[in-house]
Amino acid sequence: MIKAFSVVAALALFWGSAVAQSVLAPEPAPAAAMAGIQSQNILDVKPDASEEPGYAIQTNGERAKVQPGNNAPMWRQVGSGVAGFSSLPRSQAPEAGVLIQPFVQYPGSRLTNAGEAWRQVRNNWLIPYGGSLLLIVLGAIGLAYWRAGTIKLKGQLTGRKLERFSPFERSAHWANAIAFVILATSGVVMAFGQFFLLPLMGSTLFGWLAYGLKNAHNFAGPLFAVSLLIVISTFIRDNLPAKGDLNWLLKGGGMFSEHEIKSGRFNAGEKVVFWGGVFVLGLVVVGSGLVMDKLIPGLVYERSTMQIAHMVHSVSNILMIVMFMGHIYLGWITEGAMEGMRTGYVDETWAREHHELWYDDVKSGKVPAQRSAAPAPSTPTGKPVSV
Repeated sequence: MIKAFSVVAALALFWGSAVAQSVLAPEPAPAAAMAGIQSQNILDVKPDASEEPGYAIQTNGERAKVQPGNNAPMWRQVGSGVAGFSSLPRSQAPEAGVLIQPFVQYPGSRLTNAGEAWRQVRNNWLIPYGGSLLLIVLGAIGLAYWRAGTIKLKGQLTGRKLERFSPFERSAHWANAIAFVILATSGVVMAFGQFFLLPLMGSTLFGWLAYGLKNAHNFAGPLFAVSLLIVISTFIRDNLPAKGDLNWLLKGGGMFSEHEIKSGRFNAGEKVVFWGGVFVLGLVVVGSGLVMDKLIPGLVYERSTMQIAHMVHSVSNILMIVMFMGHIYLGWITEGAMEGMRTGYVDETWAREHHELWYDDVKSGKVPAQRSAAPAPSTPTGKPVSV
């Protein structure tokens, strides 16, 4: 019993001593005052180093003598586009030793390194404003169709046909049109698909879709380029400016009146699409695409080359899509227009109402009514039509 009491008394005495020490002991020293190697606070760096002669142009080794650990000269060189050592041949990788591009200011960007400037142009301008323009034009087309509907012929069909497009012309047009639709669809999905398709399809399906469309884009590009040159050389003569084109444009082709303004084989609106959409924008799109594919010989393919080519390609593509959306819409809603591009022939009534000057040239014999060796389409009775 006495032994047990002694053990309990000893434990109580030890516990009381520990409590007293915890109450009377001073607070522990802060972490900053503890022993050990501490990193230097930037606020504690003395300004004496900046007073050294040539401070702004010091090398990394010289700076280390006055401010150990300050690698500002090295990163200043990296950020200025100075090329370092690279084992890759310059002919294949001219910028392999450049980590960060030098400062530049692209249209719509701040003065910053070229990679960031390109990102600002793409994310702040091309994507939001380009997408908005496509939606505005699409909405305007839908509104116009809702209010006006299709453009019907005012007169009765005569059954007499005029050959408006030869088989070669139609083949060139359809090849170019099909390639354009593939390129436009794939381009829109790759640029804007993450905003309207990715939330619906999920990353897996959208990834496969984007991958497939990217390959379709690459294969349709050469077809578009070749067919574009054929279309330009084939239709350039009939799209040259002519008397009456300015009057057609000023009066909107007679869209808001009862009678369409007289025009030749192609009216002034179609000529604007040809010169603006096919010739200028088409060649710019093809040229910038060839740059991004590294197919133009003698060109130094640096990152800035690709950035500029991408911005030019994107802007010209969006403008061309907008113009061709209007062209496709008018061809679709105009009665008889699609038949002319599908079969090559249009009715006399259609020619007289939409292209009266061309119709007069055909009737006078100045322009042949039959432009190819293919037979004229038959009437509902099965007999060929004589013009």
